[in-house]
Amino acid sequence: MRLQVERLPGDRDPKPVWLWSSATAATPVDVDRWWQSLLRRLDLEYTFRLMKQTLGWTSPKVRHADGADLWTWLIIAAHTQLRLARPLVEDLRRPWERPAEPRLAPARVRRGFRNVRATAARPAVAPKPSKPGPGRPPGSKNKHRAKRHDVGKTVKRAESIREHQARRG
Repeated sequence: MRLQVERLPGDRDPKPVWLWSSATAATPVDVDRWWQSLLRRLDLEYTFRLMKQTLGWTSPKVRHADGADLWTWLIIAAHTQLRLARPLVEDLRRPWERPAEPRLAPARVRRGFRNVRATAARPAVAPKPSKPGPGRPPGSKNKHRAKRHDVGKTVKRAESIREHQARRG
């Protein structure tokens, strides 16, 4: 099914969109629902692309499933922060990009996010310690040298289990 829109924002030339359905008797309500579904699907695809490429969702090599879940929730929180910071950020666009005043994409919000942090209210300052920590006092010498290991040195190992047990016993 070929879908043609009358106009696009910004006086652009509208190109036809092709939708596919196995339904034989489609009503205008069905076509409208399929069109909305396509828009939702594109929203999801662009969100996943942003999370993977811009926010680094798939870049860490996490060893445990719990860590992967935690990382996913952190990326979702970062994405939410970018959505909420939209009205606070000015558009820092590259020379080849058009202005996007009405609604900035999350990747463009990310570019200007560092400027928001400087102007945002801080509910509390960083805590300051009331007494010195438990470390070595300044000026005193280190009495315990750190253990060093030579790089590439191999330890001679026993060739048999009996020889290994004889060395241990």
